[in-house]
Amino acid sequence: MASGGGGGETLGGPRVLVVGGGIAGLGAAQRLCGHPAAPHLRILEATARAGGRIRSERGFGGMVEVGAHWIHGPSQGNPVFQLAAAFGLLGEKELSEENQLVDTGGHLALPSMCCTSSGTRVSLELVAEMASLFYELIDQTREFLHVAETPVPSVGEYLKKEIGQHVAHWTEDEDTKNLKLAILNTFFNVECCISGTHSMDLVALAPFGEYTVLPGLDCTFSGGYQGLTNHIMGSLPKDVMVFNKPVKTVRWNGSFQEAAFPGETFPVLVECDDGGQFPAHHVVITVPLGFLKEHQGTFFEPPLPAAKVEAIRKIGFGTNNKVFLEFQEPFWEPDCQFIQVVWEDTSPLHDIASGLQDTWFKKLIGFLVLPSFKSVHVLCGFIAGLESEFMETLSDEEVLLSLTQVLQKMTGNPQLPAPKSILRSRWHSAPYTRGSYSYVAVGSTGDDIDLLAQPLPEDGTGPQLQILFAGEATHRTFYSTTHGALLSGWREADRLIGLWDLKMQQTRPRL
Repeated sequence: MASGGGGGETLGGPRVLVVGGGIAGLGAAQRLCGHPAAPHLRILEATARAGGRIRSERGFGGMVEVGAHWIHGPSQGNPVFQLAAAFGLLGEKELSEENQLVDTGGHLALPSMCCTSSGTRVSLELVAEMASLFYELIDQTREFLHVAETPVPSVGEYLKKEIGQHVAHWTEDEDTKNLKLAILNTFFNVECCISGTHSMDLVALAPFGEYTVLPGLDCTFSGGYQGLTNHIMGSLPKDVMVFNKPVKTVRWNGSFQEAAFPGETFPVLVECDDGGQFPAHHVVITVPLGFLKEHQGTFFEPPLPAAKVEAIRKIGFGTNNKVFLEFQEPFWEPDCQFIQVVWEDTSPLHDIASGLQDTWFKKLIGFLVLPSFKSVHVLCGFIAGLESEFMETLSDEEVLLSLTQVLQKMTGNPQLPAPKSILRSRWHSAPYTRGSYSYVAVGSTGDDIDLLAQPLPEDGTGPQLQILFAGEATHRTFYSTTHGALLSGWREADRLIGLWDLKMQQTRPRL
């Protein structure tokens, strides 16, 4: 590209900054690096590591996933699955045709063992019966997509209304009815973990069916999910990634100069917390929606257009955390995969009216048994919402004490030894994340996601594509997933490539 040409591009091609080194930012950078316009590229990452919400840590003699856990829908239409396969990160079972054809409908497998909070075993037949009812209703909620008006605003209210009608026809004794409601309550809590929300009453009913479930039996990475982002990072030129570089302000629609490029002007200037300044033609923002919600007011100068601010405010973003507990000896059967907890006297039809201090753990859905590494026995508990955020304020000792008491009651064994160690995620407290992932909240629709994804400036005047937006919360049908994040990064890279290809055609000499 000619220097000093009408496009104001530098001799070294367009200067691009990617803010955030999660899978969206890495995916965008990888796609841009190979382009003939030879962009000058930097990824500014606030923390000391790449991967964002993909975070695998060494622990308990193996790898534990502090962030993303599964490939959701590992089949040919899933780019995360395809990359993982290409990088050799998946085993034979995960790659099998059979695994790719399983259609779960996005529903979790049934537990191997189900206990009430006071230590009675719940029959798995009863659990299956309630799961069948719950998932039938969940499937119904996905059918309101093209209906002019929904009966109620939220998924939660719809489920509760339908369950109320079912309960009226139950003929069992009161104790059994209450147990069935308590089991259903656990499924509500599971759904809160899946949606990354405090309550299904916050999740909008009309757009709920827009989220797309890909075929395939959800699978994990035996060597850690971060192997995927490490591979992508390894394919980038070595100076592209800049760590410990939190961005403070993105100034756009300007005309910025830089001593290193005399006579050049740039429409965007990114200022970092440490005072560092990076001029650019294009900036791809891939920070989590939780961070945008907290900082959009000061992060952009001039401020974002009102419609985009409104979209950021309206789209939901909640917390789902994990608690890993290591045991000296397992108290579960060797083939056990998931232990479900049913909290007695809970019901989706009644809210618990007591302080988080005493009841936060009642949002816990149960424990996943992690595949054993070197005879180490680890359970992974999941908990979402405000209870999960409250848990982040407690010390490891406090969490361990509460969960030991829960497990002792649940197993009916007051002598059950406490776990020997604990490790947990704290996604709400993480300053550059502020939660786990997005959902379409009551008051918002998929249009808000598309609005968030729109580049700036939006009026077509001045230099184009100054600020682009990627990340899981910008993908209308795959929000909350790693594949949604990766596809959004590719989408924004392709948007820039489209602009550059057009410019290269225009500047090519006519023969």
